[in-house]
Amino acid sequence: EVQLVESGGGSVQAGGSLRLSCTTSGFTFDLSDMGWYRQAPDNECELVSTISRDGTTYYADSVKGRFSISRDSAKNTMYLQMNSLKPEDTAVYQCAAGVPPPDRTGSKECPSGVMYGGRWWSDIGYWGQGTQVTVSS
Repeated sequence: EVQLVESGGGSVQAGGSLRLSCTTSGFTFDLSDMGWYRQAPDNECELVSTISRDGTTYYADSVKGRFSISRDSAKNTMYLQMNSLKPEDTAVYQCAAGVPPPDRTGSKECPSGVMYGGRWWSDIGYWGQGTQVTVSS
């Protein structure tokens, strides 16, 4: 059974930092493209950052220079280090596996899907349930 479990979310003040983790099992982590997506209240899904199986990274303009994505094959875990957080970073952050990254698709959008219960649901790739990040001003 494929599982992706996010952790590390929480509430911080603007300017603070958080480190999200995505612990995975049930598939070959080394061979999988990985990514972080977020859903703000009343907003659609937003692609935050991806890290391909070859280590190529992508960042949305809104987080470039503040967020850093990484992966640890020994632990089958992906991370998102978030620094200089802003109130507009407030969202549910989900990790996903097996979603082709922007450099291969030419798209900086989330894969097709639907928003339900504050989470993005797509039949492209595997998705975690999400972790809430709240940044106060």
